Amino acid sequence: MAVIDFHSHILPAIDDGSSSVEKSIEMLDMASAQNVDVMVATSHFYAARHRVEDFLEKRQRAFEKLQIKQEKRHPSLKLGAEVAFFPGISNAERLDDLTIEGTRVLLLEMPFSPWSSSDIREVRELIVTRNFQVVLAHLERYMGIAENKRRIEELTELPLYVQINAESLLGWRTRRPLIKMFERGQAHFLGSDCHGVHHREPNLGKGREILGRKLGQDFLRRMDERGTELLQLGGLDHV
Repeated sequence: MAVIDFHSHILPAIDDGSSSVEKSIEMLDMASAQNVDVMVATSHFYAARHRVEDFLEKRQRAFEKLQIKQEKRHPSLKLGAEVAFFPGISNAERLDDLTIEGTRVLLLEMPFSPWSSSDIREVRELIVTRNFQVVLAHLERYMGIAENKRRIEELTELPLYVQINAESLLGWRTRRPLIKMFERGQAHFLGSDCHGVHHREPNLGKGREILGRKLGQDFLRRMDERGTELLQLGGLDHV
């Protein structure tokens, strides 16, 4: 099984994450020191700004530049995208190309505004009709929107996964409800959502330390097993 960072902006010069190959290598060094085995490279995808083919070409170029400098001790990279929700997403033709490579897993970023019943229906359609395995990105970042309280309950009743940012477990004010979500099976994976080395840095290890302390090492093992199976990582040498 693998220790997986489900959410990272590790690829250089493609979005508001790493600004260069050198920064990406520093970020990989930091993740390696935290015993991370796999980082999912989830660069931002906005349908209003990007054509899918252009995004994929830019992502591949960034990956190849980083791969030249990447060392064996570094975490492996799995290419994906952080896909921003948009009206009509459930009917979008090329979503398959934005899933985490080799899987049907789609990391979905919901709007930072009140959600409608139509939005929830679209997410349901992605799961039920389109057969995507949806992972909701940093769900805790929407919990402060009062109008979304009921919508969040509706979403978490769907057969999907929830990713929480490790950063959100570090503050005592935000930690307790998120620990409860993991404990109740309403949250499933951690991501660093790392963007750099000094701001929003790779910190998966810190989040895992808190989860392990609060919920036990067996919980972390089960989380890692679930992630390894979801991302079909059985063939990796270090898993």
